[in-house]
Amino acid sequence: MTTATPQAQGGLATALDHARRLLERDPVLARQQAEAILEAVPRHAETTVVLASALRLSGEPDRALAVIAPLARGLPGLAEGQLELGLTLADLGRTVEAVAAFRRTLALDVRAGEAWRGLAESLDLLGDRAGAEQALAQQLRASTGDPALIEAAAALIDNRLGEAEQRLRDHLADHPADVAALRMLAETGARLGRYEDAERLLVGCLEIAPGFAAARHNLATMLYRQNKSAEALAQIERLTDRDPRHPGYANLRAAILSRLGEYDKAIGLYERMLAEFPNQPKGWMSYGHALKTVGRQADCIAAYRRCLELSPGLGEAWWSLANLKTVRFDAGDRAAMAAGLERPDLSDDDRLHLHYALGKALEDAELYADSFRHYAAGAALRRTQVDYDPDENHADLVRSRAVFTPALLAATAGQGCPAPDPIFVVGLPRSGSTLIEQILASHSQVEGTMELPDLIVMARRLGGKAVRRADSTYPEMLADLSPQALRELGEEYLERTRVQRKTDRPFFIDKMPNNFAHTGLIHLILPNAKIIDARRHPLGCCFSGFKQHFARGQAFSYDLTDIGRYYADYVALMDHFDTVLPGRVHRVIYEAMIEDPEGQIRALLDHCGLPFEPGCLNFHENDRAVRTASSEQVRQPIFKTAVEHWQNFESDLGPLKQALGECLQTYPDPPRI
Repeated sequence: MTTATPQAQGGLATALDHARRLLERDPVLARQQAEAILEAVPRHAETTVVLASALRLSGEPDRALAVIAPLARGLPGLAEGQLELGLTLADLGRTVEAVAAFRRTLALDVRAGEAWRGLAESLDLLGDRAGAEQALAQQLRASTGDPALIEAAAALIDNRLGEAEQRLRDHLADHPADVAALRMLAETGARLGRYEDAERLLVGCLEIAPGFAAARHNLATMLYRQNKSAEALAQIERLTDRDPRHPGYANLRAAILSRLGEYDKAIGLYERMLAEFPNQPKGWMSYGHALKTVGRQADCIAAYRRCLELSPGLGEAWWSLANLKTVRFDAGDRAAMAAGLERPDLSDDDRLHLHYALGKALEDAELYADSFRHYAAGAALRRTQVDYDPDENHADLVRSRAVFTPALLAATAGQGCPAPDPIFVVGLPRSGSTLIEQILASHSQVEGTMELPDLIVMARRLGGKAVRRADSTYPEMLADLSPQALRELGEEYLERTRVQRKTDRPFFIDKMPNNFAHTGLIHLILPNAKIIDARRHPLGCCFSGFKQHFARGQAFSYDLTDIGRYYADYVALMDHFDTVLPGRVHRVIYEAMIEDPEGQIRALLDHCGLPFEPGCLNFHENDRAVRTASSEQVRQPIFKTAVEHWQNFESDLGPLKQALGECLQTYPDPPRI
């Protein structure tokens, strides 16, 4: 590369600094300045980097690549050139090549924070969440010269979260407005699962530095994880308005839109993003999820398959195909999954997803012993990742039975919000609840939504229980609430869920199965809401749950003893409400629905106060969006083949049978003590 004479160095340096300052403010002027310099000093390396940056920031990444690629090849030791090459390749959607360029940059300059940021975003798009988190921590470390923050970042990188938290709190005691430290502390809190704390820190960070895009992205993510979807959308829209081509922002915005039920908008966003950035497997997988929800199965399968072409070892994509329930894997698919499990560098998340997917493939091939081995291996891995205590769950439900006495229910009769809008479908996952939802949502007066988290969030807030094993005053505190407070809680639930209602139908369904634990709360705050208990044979229901990997929640389902105890506790609680509130809960037995659909559907509608409509019998023709694992099954007529699947695995279900106890013998009736 040509260099200027010593006499010209001063003027060149001034002109180059001016071009660099123009980059963010006016990349077109920066390009013109760089071109003027290169006319005077052809092939000047630093100016060539500025020219490529200006072209990229002006929305011309192809031209930028033509400028930077020859420079990066010719001067492989120039960190600036490798960084700009990585940023340009990332803009072009050539993510794997971008990762390589960022790694070359960091080999030359480990303190290159922008390279760590680019690497983190690129790895996230490729589905390597653990690698992305490590790169993000390294970026935080590289972005500061403060020894205290460097040490905190090192602790964060090594996952020494308690030490990182203490160092950051000590630093912030003296420097409360240090936005880098606030963001790092928020990241630490998020990794510890303290999302509300992380949210508060990020809000404070943005009050000090409203233009801190990385902190705003973190805040949108925190809000999304807490199911504060409307608030999350407001934050991510501020970022996408400023940078509409950023694939990470677009991915999160599409995910939030999906959670809000805006599936067409989400799908459109995924399609625009994938047209520009086609080589991101995680984007194709998320696109497939959205297509699945709206019933575009062929397109969904094609999206998942495209994801696997780009990343054959991405276990979640294999499981997503298996989770359609209607896809049948061939021998080549089974071989590819088995080969993936042999990879020594496979992450635990990819491994457990592959085990579940291969378990489903082998079950379909009637290789039941091998199938169970893989289901059990996947569940065992997942069990190590979740925090679940069956004794705590049992104690909580015993407390509920003690609280909701005939005396309390009589004293609170007629209180709460009188609105009849919600229909709660409760029970265990894989109990037929999606089938019930689809039947009800086929009625002209009922809108189907999704599994809404709002009641659970409200219950946690009422009891002051942020994490498991923390002290809680719920449900005992419900006995002390005034009629006004009960009414306000019912109104709050209706307001929180309003964002999910897209039609003017008078009734809507909340299908969160775990709401059975809050049957008493529902009755107190919404006395005219309907409660439907979906119940399935304990072995069929529990084993179906055991072999299902849930995207979130249902931590009890990854051990046969845990899930058996959970089922027994659920039966005991619902039996209690049958006793103290006879007729309040309508029970639908899955096997009875399969044997006599019309009779069971008429009884269901009658309990809900709805006239019979033939469309409820033809529920499989309803093209509404369905988000659960049964989404493809409920788009078919009722079938009996799934009722006894568990029998193929009965020899392995000893721990489940023991945990179920008398529930197994007395089904469909509860044990009588």
